[in-house]
Amino acid sequence: MINLENISFDHCIKCTICTGYCPVARVTHLYPGPKQSGPDLERLRIKNPELVDASLKYCNNCKRCEIACASDVKIADIIGRAKWKYSKKRFSLRNILLTRTDLIGRVATFFSPLVNFITRVAAVKFFLDIFLNIPSKRRFPKYAYKTFRGWFQRNKNSQMKFDRSIVYFHGCYVNYNDHDLGKAVVKVLNALNIGVIITREKCCGVPLIANSYLKKAKKQANHNIQILGKAVESSEMKIVSSSSSCAYALKYEYTNLLELDNTRIAGHIVYISEIIYQEFEKGNIPNMKPMKLTAAYHAPCHLERMGGVIYTIGILEKIPGLELKLLHSECCGMSGTYGFKNECYQISQDIGSELFSKIDAIKPDLVITDCETCKWQIEENTGYETIHPVTLLSRAIEKVKRH
Repeated sequence: MINLENISFDHCIKCTICTGYCPVARVTHLYPGPKQSGPDLERLRIKNPELVDASLKYCNNCKRCEIACASDVKIADIIGRAKWKYSKKRFSLRNILLTRTDLIGRVATFFSPLVNFITRVAAVKFFLDIFLNIPSKRRFPKYAYKTFRGWFQRNKNSQMKFDRSIVYFHGCYVNYNDHDLGKAVVKVLNALNIGVIITREKCCGVPLIANSYLKKAKKQANHNIQILGKAVESSEMKIVSSSSSCAYALKYEYTNLLELDNTRIAGHIVYISEIIYQEFEKGNIPNMKPMKLTAAYHAPCHLERMGGVIYTIGILEKIPGLELKLLHSECCGMSGTYGFKNECYQISQDIGSELFSKIDAIKPDLVITDCETCKWQIEENTGYETIHPVTLLSRAIEKVKRH
């Protein structure tokens, strides 16, 4: 039975522009491209699920096919749903470890010095490569000690003095890996006279979605819809995220791919740079010291899909003294958990090779990107410090009390 609400593949005009825009198809013959894996094969899969193509696993869910599509076909969603619905399910300890971010994060942050040491030991990396198919060349992000949520709870009283408030969906990366980014978000919003609220959120579900654990992703998504919805009900309060992929998932993946009703929160969700840009446009610009830096900016794929890159560029251009170099629009290759899989590692490196070369040619003082996994990929392959735009703003803002 064809779901009449999910036949956007019939809008495909077979122009193949999506394949030309696909970073995976550009570097490997193992993936035929989004047109074939998406709309073309979906017609066959509906008739006979046995016709599922094993090449589906090489789609990295970057959404660039959907950015390019002139007919608004939800190509990446078609492929993602096909992975879950038609592909044979095999137990994978690796994929479970890569996708249970809250479980792994809670444990790792209590033993972060030990975990950070162990994951850099050559023998451990060799073991992970042989037995879990996690490439030994891949560097794991460091875990912070304890959680950002714990830090915030100790400092939340300072947020009560502001007339306006925002709900901050901090995400797993800030909570378990980069507390400084979360603190930078709080500092910048406070400098704009906006207080911060956080909830007992769960992982947005992006790693689960990318690895076809849609049932688990739906459970976490429902939790987030309920708890975030309760926080903003009966108000115009916004929900902001400092992760472009988290923001995209909350606003679009929950309804397009997981087929959940997220109307309680969808109209409230805004990526952090858009909120800051709107304040700057109103003239609410905090004092900033000149930053005598040359910075290369890489736009993440999911932020491009949301149309949010213009806001990040807009706020960076307000930093005095900053020489901003815009990099060509292209995928870095990491794509979340994709780059942590042996079968995808070389593809991820090949995808990012042109980006790495362009960064090296600029020789910037630092690189800026809105996505944590883009940060990991760029730092690992170029050696340049790579930071979030809000982190740079926080460094520039003067006379703001640090919490």
